[in-house]
Amino acid sequence: MPVVANTAPRIRPCALVRASGGPRYAVALVVDALGTGLLRPFLLLYGVTVLQLSAPATGIAMTAGIVVGLLCMPAVGRWLDRGARSTVVAASMLVRVLGVAVLLATPVGRVWPFAAAALFLGIGNQAWPAAHAAVVATLVHGRERDTALAAGRALRNAGMGAGALLAMACLAGGTGALRVLAGVTGIAYLVAAGLAWSVRVRVVPGGGSGSGAVAAAGGGGGGGDDGRPVPRMRRLLAANVVYVFCLNVPEIALPLVLVTQLGASPVWSAAIFVANTVLVVTLQVPVTVLMSRYGRRTALGIAGIVLAGSYVGFLAAASLGNGWAAPAIAAVSVVCTLGEIIYAGSATALVTVLAPPHALGRTLARFELSTGFGLAVSPAVITALAPYGPLALWGSLAGATAVAVAGVRGEGERAG
Repeated sequence: MPVVANTAPRIRPCALVRASGGPRYAVALVVDALGTGLLRPFLLLYGVTVLQLSAPATGIAMTAGIVVGLLCMPAVGRWLDRGARSTVVAASMLVRVLGVAVLLATPVGRVWPFAAAALFLGIGNQAWPAAHAAVVATLVHGRERDTALAAGRALRNAGMGAGALLAMACLAGGTGALRVLAGVTGIAYLVAAGLAWSVRVRVVPGGGSGSGAVAAAGGGGGGGDDGRPVPRMRRLLAANVVYVFCLNVPEIALPLVLVTQLGASPVWSAAIFVANTVLVVTLQVPVTVLMSRYGRRTALGIAGIVLAGSYVGFLAAASLGNGWAAPAIAAVSVVCTLGEIIYAGSATALVTVLAPPHALGRTLARFELSTGFGLAVSPAVITALAPYGPLALWGSLAGATAVAVAGVRGEGERAG
């Protein structure tokens, strides 16, 4: 396993904020994350309880919004490659403001306006990660970029967790409170869009940095063509689809196994979800810095090995008696979360290194397209495999992840 020099910067909090886009941009990320945390877990509930739609119709509308949102990613990539950076981040927030407005205007019992709202929200949610990564990649380089990307993810997880808790508190208020919740979410997105746009980070295609904001932030992202072709990354993108399944393990797979198959208390599922959020928030940056002693591709391979090992651990834990299975699964979930942290800290960083400056947007868009596809299909795959027993579920995930690790090792990495 190749080891490279540890070039990870020791960034103090203020420097890390600057590397991540500056104070205004950091506030925009917090507000956006809170808004996403407020609305995302309760969109289905809004459709069923407030709009009185059937659960199947609501689910189909939400899925369609996610899928169509993915189809917009190539256009997002081309927009980024024309030099836009913070503008695309702001647009990803504004389109979600439109989605919330349509949601609030949807009459009771009407599924098509709800589907339109889900579409706008889906477009914004899918476009944001690539746009944010492009902003960070424009401002900083090398291992400082990796750390800034990791910090952004930790911040987003913290905001989404806090937003979900606020939404849960509002849930007791009934349909009226849910409408207020949606309105507050829309306002949050609007504020975040204004803050992100005010940073004014962009590059001049074919030239150097085209923004005083970029220079002031301590970066200097170029938009020039260094002669490298746009990377295909076929094996990496295919592997990423499998890796992404780990993000739905705490939310879908473990509650499904614990509650429906093992008859465990829902408290175990809630505790695992909370622990996952806390671990990601607290460990994302330190673990990313620690893994910087390895190449990014190697770190991504290690993430896959850890994830595959955790799936084998879940298989072993599920075979224990009812009294031991739930705590054993909770213990193994910590290992799974560690694999998720390593994956999140290395995957996007590897893609930004592989991408030539003139095709950064398109490369990130393709990567996020594979991520969105994995997130979209993983619930269906997990729920289809689970009824056939632990071996079918965890054995399949472990085997597929092992194959994905081999695919990751087939992709080259430019030093960075």
